[in-house]
Amino acid sequence: MPTAKKSPAQTFHVPGLTAKESTTVVAALQDRLFAYTDLHLVLKHVHWNVVGPNFIGVHEMLDPQVEAVRGFADVLAERIATMGGTPIGTPGALVAARSWDDYELTRDTAQAHLGALDLVYTGVIEDNRAAIDDVGEIDPVSEDLLISQTGDLEQFHWFVRAHLENSAGRLVTEGADTETEAADAARGSQRRTTKKSSRKG
Repeated sequence: MPTAKKSPAQTFHVPGLTAKESTTVVAALQDRLFAYTDLHLVLKHVHWNVVGPNFIGVHEMLDPQVEAVRGFADVLAERIATMGGTPIGTPGALVAARSWDDYELTRDTAQAHLGALDLVYTGVIEDNRAAIDDVGEIDPVSEDLLISQTGDLEQFHWFVRAHLENSAGRLVTEGADTETEAADAARGSQRRTTKKSSRKG
């Protein structure tokens, strides 16, 4: 397993922040940069590997999300550099630093992938909100960037969840703790819906 690269020491900081404050903010942004890099690759992976009913709708829904998340990563990387930090974007550093597991599904149905993506988005958004809290009292500029990006991620998450919501407004993935469990729950729901439809026919 790769070892995490240590970022070069900052030699300057934006006006109004101490060296310690700047280091704290840069660390929070770097963690989000890793998350966004991972997220856009996962979204593209799903785009390539989704099959079955609803294939084209999900396939085409994901590309704008991929592009947006790549843009978020670029904005954060440039903010890190602006603050005197060194944005790290290499795959080895990402794998060494991340606190989450690799995405578990390969070729699978649209519903299964959407079930898994529900948990992926949940994790990214929860961590973003924690980062907003961490940087909020130190650097409102970075806080604003994260707030705006989190709002967009929450909308993308809604697009995913709309496929997983039943007529009672409950998510079929409710209670799932892993991507595999969420995918299984989504698959099971799809099978039950298909059986009901075939009985009506």
